[in-house]
Amino acid sequence: MSGNTNSSQFNDDELVPPEWLNSEFIADVLGSHEKEPVLKVIDLIFSPASAKGDHYASIMFRAKVKYTTPKGEFEKSLIIKTMPEAEGYKKELLGGSPIFVTEMGMYTEVLPEFERILRQAGDSTKLYVNCIYHSLVPHQVLIFEDLVEMGYFVLRDRDATLDEIHRVYFKLAKWHAASLKVQYEQPSLLEPYTHGLFEMPHVMTEPFMKTGIEFFVELLSTEPELNKYKSYFESIKGDFLELILAEWKETRNNPKVDQYRVLCHGDLHLRNIMFKYKDPGSFQDCMLLDFQISNLFPLTFDLVYSIYMLMEPEHRWKHWDDLINYYFFVLEDVLKKVGYKGEMPTQSGLWQRLHQHKYYEFFLISTFLPLMWAAKDTSVDFGDLLQNEEKRRKCSFSKDYIKDVKILLSRLDKLGLLQA
Repeated sequence: MSGNTNSSQFNDDELVPPEWLNSEFIADVLGSHEKEPVLKVIDLIFSPASAKGDHYASIMFRAKVKYTTPKGEFEKSLIIKTMPEAEGYKKELLGGSPIFVTEMGMYTEVLPEFERILRQAGDSTKLYVNCIYHSLVPHQVLIFEDLVEMGYFVLRDRDATLDEIHRVYFKLAKWHAASLKVQYEQPSLLEPYTHGLFEMPHVMTEPFMKTGIEFFVELLSTEPELNKYKSYFESIKGDFLELILAEWKETRNNPKVDQYRVLCHGDLHLRNIMFKYKDPGSFQDCMLLDFQISNLFPLTFDLVYSIYMLMEPEHRWKHWDDLINYYFFVLEDVLKKVGYKGEMPTQSGLWQRLHQHKYYEFFLISTFLPLMWAAKDTSVDFGDLLQNEEKRRKCSFSKDYIKDVKILLSRLDKLGLLQA
């Protein structure tokens, strides 16, 4: 039942579906969704749902289904998302993590409420793809309509355009605005969502979390233009993870229910976005994906993450301020339209808070950003990269990453962030 694929393009654990993922299971899912008790699957072909580097913390398959009901014969394409079951690094890394429960709650409770708020204000923006099935036992499974069949695509063979990045911020601002209204009017709905990146059970013990700053300081030593920053980063290198955790926990343990605290997406990078065009020159939509670490935090965490993980280098260098300001203008406009009654965020307040959590920002630059540069090569096995120290070191010394770092540190230095 598996289609022919070029296995080198895909994650190994997505080449063959588990035994329970079969015609009987799919028939039960579709029968329940379509309210057709007499539904028979007559053909079923599985293939990987995404390429290497698109995602990591799950297993995803595409199922092409032909089936019959009393109404006739039909075809449907489904995306099936589940957790790793095979023993190995990925299962160990994700073991005990609440990410699947988080994402299921997002699709079944939170995002429908966000959309209801927008619809009530006359806004038809779609925030999430339809989930037709979800379960935690006996297997953790989410099944979605296939966005590819609707004309959406992931950017793999080119960089994002400035207009595409604007569109992502347009949608993120609407998400945050709806979230802020919910946080003000019905905060209990969002209370369970307090598991972000650094709360994942095994993440902080992973070698890649520590070696990023080590390679970074080494880079500062070898590049003359960057030598002036070495002493500062050398001084924090030994306690770097502790400083990040302390900064993170201070925000988590002392939550301010204010106009800047929202349900963050948590992982807003380019491979977690799909785009759609009516025709080659006419943009139609983008769709945010992967809500596994969505959590209540200041909205600036999503914004800082997006600067390094979503924006293209040229956007960071030339359009950073304009993009963040654009996000704010959309946020403010939508808050007014949805009838938000709490204190309004301000543009100056956002900018004051944007670099408030500097160790997190240093972590993104030193540890995640070189991995994002590596992921531009779609043949890169992200799991292998996380486990292979020498390959990670190579990422931290690539010429494109070095150019990026020179521009970024110069900016942060002017903001006064590189001082003890």
